Amino acid sequence: MNIQQLLTLAILIWNFIVFIVYGLDKGKAQKGHYRIPEKVLLSLTLCLGGLGAAFGGYFFHHKTRKWLFKLTWMLGSIINAGVFYWIWR
Repeated sequence: MNIQQLLTLAILIWNFIVFIVYGLDKGKAQKGHYRIPEKVLLSLTLCLGGLGAAFGGYFFHHKTRKWLFKLTWMLGSIINAGVFYWIWR
């Protein structure tokens, strides 16, 4: 496995973790438990977790009405695409 494949795998695993975090926060919201702060969710999104956050938001129907989250998901996805392009160019 070369460095490009390892970096891609690491980013995909990170996005899966972000996806799971959105699911955990949704579960906590439904049960009325302590929540993950929004700034943490937004930070995870911008730190190469845009795809996982967007999929998690829509899959779990979580934070889809908040414009800031939608904007951050788009920006995070663009960042992901740029990094993937940089890795594979």
